[in-house]
Amino acid sequence: MKLIMRSEFDDLRLNPEHAYDTDRNGDKQVVRIYCQDKLIAKKVTHKKSIRYFGVKEYKQYLTQTE
Repeated sequence: MKLIMRSEFDDLRLNPEHAYDTDRNGDKQVVRIYCQDKLIAKKVTHKKSIRYFGVKEYKQYLTQTE
């Protein structure tokens, strides 16, 4: 997985074709986004640090905006 921008992560999360789940363990929170059963992106929040990650081909899952 590689770092992606927040706007790209939000686009993936808000897509109705994608599902997401959330896990929290102490100070760490992880949000995972799935397309069918494949993990395509995740957001990791640890204390005050937020990182967004996407699989190498995540751009093909972005919605088309015009």
